[in-house]
Amino acid sequence: MDLESVALAVVFPASDAVLTFHLAASASMFGLIWFVQIVHYPLFGSVGHEGFVAYETAHRRRTSYVVGPLMAAEALTAVLLVANPPTGVGAALPLAGLVLLGVIHMSTVWLQVPRHAELSNGYDDVALRRLVRSNWVRTIGWSGRCAIAIVLVLVAS
Repeated sequence: MDLESVALAVVFPASDAVLTFHLAASASMFGLIWFVQIVHYPLFGSVGHEGFVAYETAHRRRTSYVVGPLMAAEALTAVLLVANPPTGVGAALPLAGLVLLGVIHMSTVWLQVPRHAELSNGYDDVALRRLVRSNWVRTIGWSGRCAIAIVLVLVAS
């Protein structure tokens, strides 16, 4: 083991706590995104045109309180696991999880945020359909992330 690896292990220990927080954040986002995909986003169409802007504004603000800390915890623990993979895991699985997280975050910025910006101007059936359809990127991505987090916990020795 070289000096850099020792320093990383001391600064970024891949402890049971990191694995646990990582799994908790990934599993929480997995459950949340499936709820959003199957229940929440499709119900946007039922809000009504009159109150839609206020609803969309409240949705964005309140959602950030829930997903912000979870996404930050997931990203931090994903980076820690790449920097210092758990014993018995190797580097490929944590790296694959981090790449998948990058795809999820890019989808959020490039696909979902612009649709929400359109919806902030008022109900738009086309924007809503695009939001629901494009959100499958994150739904599938977080499903994969949750599977990776479970495998990391099971394989780590």
